[in-house]
Amino acid sequence: MTIRKVGVIGAGVMGLGIAQMLAEHGIDVNLIDKEETLLEKAKENLNHSLNKAIEKWGITESEKKVILSKITYSVKKELLKDVELVIESVDEILELKKAIFKEIDQICNPNAIFATNTSTLSVTELASVTSRPEKFIGLNFTYPVVKRELVQIVRGLKTSDETFAISKTFVEQMNKTGIQVFEAPGYVTVRLMMPLITEAINIVMEGVASEDDVDTAMKLGFDFPYGPLEMADRMGLDAVLRVMEAMYKEYGEVKYRPSSFLKKLVRAGHLGEKTGQGFFKYENGERVK
Repeated sequence: MTIRKVGVIGAGVMGLGIAQMLAEHGIDVNLIDKEETLLEKAKENLNHSLNKAIEKWGITESEKKVILSKITYSVKKELLKDVELVIESVDEILELKKAIFKEIDQICNPNAIFATNTSTLSVTELASVTSRPEKFIGLNFTYPVVKRELVQIVRGLKTSDETFAISKTFVEQMNKTGIQVFEAPGYVTVRLMMPLITEAINIVMEGVASEDDVDTAMKLGFDFPYGPLEMADRMGLDAVLRVMEAMYKEYGEVKYRPSSFLKKLVRAGHLGEKTGQGFFKYENGERVK
């Protein structure tokens, strides 16, 4: 099965990143979100991202035009009826995701593969609301999608070998490396990253080191592209909080219990890059020193 057309549900940071990656590899993309304003913001963010790539001689103006031409933005899920693959990337809310998959199951071609970008929720449970659990899989991309090579390919209880094989081939066509993961909350990367983020927050709260010095330690000492606090900002602190709460509920282990300071930032609306303020300040996606 050759995948030439993909639907992406959710035009946030991850969804847009997935759409950009697909378009850069010649895939036609229908990017779906619930509000026109969110789609307009996604268009602006993609244009800004591509302009930055041009400034750094990463792409040409003509390549930018081709990428933009590959993406169709819409609030209408009916555009998914002829795609071969749907990748869902909305907020980590189980009932929201289940409602989306239940709806598009009635719209999409019966042979279309459904994939979720979730990092904590059950692939098996999401698949259970559809008529195609054997064609349901997790494709967990790593932020920033365009730059990171890793994709966790997550098998639910009923995911078929054929669906896994098609998904792995597809991931490799995107010049990514896919690792096979069997369903467990947090999979590999998030399960390792969440305790690190929590401990980084604790170090700051205890006055051991500043936010900037904590991140510098991990970037220079261990070659992290982002420190744990900036990574949390870019993931969205509200998303990080939801993930931690879900993992704490699932595992019951203190290492996954979210920090009180993280909760305060979220309550204050300081959600990271997307609001311009988290552990650090941001303008147009760039950290303000």
